[in-house]
Amino acid sequence: MNTDTPAVLVLEDGTRYEGKAFGAQGTSFGELVFNTGMTGYQETLTDPSYAGQIVVMTAPHIGNTGMNHDDEESRRIWVEGFVVRDVARRPSNYRSEVSLPDELAQQGIVGISGVDTRAITLLLREAGVMRAGIFSGPQAALDATEQLDQVVNQPVMTGQNLSAQVSVQTTRVVQAVGPRLGALAVIDLGIKESTVHHLAARGFDVHVMPETSQWSDIDAISPIAVFYSNGPGDPSASDRHVAILRETLTQGVPFFGICFGNQLLGRALGFDTYKLKYGHRGINQPVLDTLSGGVEITAQNHGFAVEVPGGEVVDSPAGFGRVEVSHVSLNDDVVEGLRALDRPAFSVQYHPEAAAGPHDSTYLFDRFREMVTDYLAQPSRGGRQ
Repeated sequence: MNTDTPAVLVLEDGTRYEGKAFGAQGTSFGELVFNTGMTGYQETLTDPSYAGQIVVMTAPHIGNTGMNHDDEESRRIWVEGFVVRDVARRPSNYRSEVSLPDELAQQGIVGISGVDTRAITLLLREAGVMRAGIFSGPQAALDATEQLDQVVNQPVMTGQNLSAQVSVQTTRVVQAVGPRLGALAVIDLGIKESTVHHLAARGFDVHVMPETSQWSDIDAISPIAVFYSNGPGDPSASDRHVAILRETLTQGVPFFGICFGNQLLGRALGFDTYKLKYGHRGINQPVLDTLSGGVEITAQNHGFAVEVPGGEVVDSPAGFGRVEVSHVSLNDDVVEGLRALDRPAFSVQYHPEAAAGPHDSTYLFDRFREMVTDYLAQPSRGGRQ
């Protein structure tokens, strides 16, 4: 890592932050977002939900524990660029296999350090997320006007369907651990490995299926339930996944969705989605469970949310019965969970697999198992095993 190599972060409003290059050198472009996690940077980097985004870490020291293969949440790093204040010169942890700068360089991820990440975060909180670019090495010397032109010519996140970039190409199956319930159809919109492990541990044969899968592909494995994962992009650009989910609801097959899956369930039920000003990203997001009155500290990464007008229990505009807002953000009242009262379906806007993050929400995997078990116990439904 050459800490003397210049780099500059350029925002679409013309704001510039000069720093030092680390990781790969060159240029990177994406939607600039901030993450409030004090730890878990490796899980953040390898979370497919961050595809298309440059991530600013608000915690000042990043890279202290290095990188290792055990904590990877997917097959590669997905962030477009990485912004930190102080990057560790050398990792100090017995589990470290490679330093953060070296891993970024190996995977071609452009980073910048030595910038005031708290100031950047405050700007994004006031102005909202925006397009940005990192220019490092020789690219840092480009004319400021030329750099800004490159930034503003990049696409905005709204309207983008990014699931095809992160999804598996062919179905893979992870066998159930312990007593087997049956086949679970998981539509991979950007799933994390920890989620797969949690589902397998609850007795599901986890069929991780490409995002291009049709209902006929799902039905072919005789699933006892369907699961939609987290993922990047705008839910309004995923009409095909909404149509499949409506077929799932019509068939009465149990459904559980997280993060992007929550937004798609909202759309399938007939609600609109909208873009948040700066989103929820980090491992310290407080959420109220309206069913129990308990508060969970959750891991989140989303820039869109579901709009449910009219109170906690409303009728589905798409004709699927009553719908309950099951979870609400305590920071800004954003809908954080949905539960269909007349269908076996629910979802949450956060990451119950807790990688990285608190374990407050892992009970949701048990709730899903209980819902599926009840479904299988019905005489008219128990044939799907």
